Amino acid sequence: MKRLSFGLCVIACATLCAAGPAPAQDFFSDLFGGGWPAARRAPPPAVERRVQKPKPKKKPAAKPPQQAAPPAPGAASPGAVVDGPPPPYEPQLLRLSEILGALAFLRDLCGAKDGDDWRAKMASLLEAEAKTAARRQKLAGAFNRGFRGYETTYRACTPNAESAISRYLEEGGRIAHDITYRYGNS
Repeated sequence: MKRLSFGLCVIACATLCAAGPAPAQDFFSDLFGGGWPAARRAPPPAVERRVQKPKPKKKPAAKPPQQAAPPAPGAASPGAVVDGPPPPYEPQLLRLSEILGALAFLRDLCGAKDGDDWRAKMASLLEAEAKTAARRQKLAGAFNRGFRGYETTYRACTPNAESAISRYLEEGGRIAHDITYRYGNS
């Protein structure tokens, strides 16, 4: 009796395993309309892999000793500020910059006409935080991304735009408070 029930369990398991993947496993393949039954069960085509032989390394030609070369364009000069690791609050600053850009567009769109004030706040943020050109570019890029993201979507003030304004005012205030509270004026 035990052998019979064990045998039935083995057959049931083999049948279930051979049936293919569960429907939940095909979720992502069906997400964009590719969930045809024939396509689901067809195995992927075999890919031939070619073995590449390693190329022999060329020996560099001996160069005559040269005098010190002039610094390359764009290289850091001795008096320039070196771009060190970003501060621990860098992601929050990037998000704050993006929010400032969105508010600069949305507030003007909805009649507040204070877009220049938001640009001035971004300028003061850049002045305080962007010590290098690369950092300035990242923060300004986040501002522009926030501005352009709504510029391409909204042509008139809608209830959704007003809702986004109130959410961004709240989120921006929370980020500014968190940065000030956690990291202070260090």
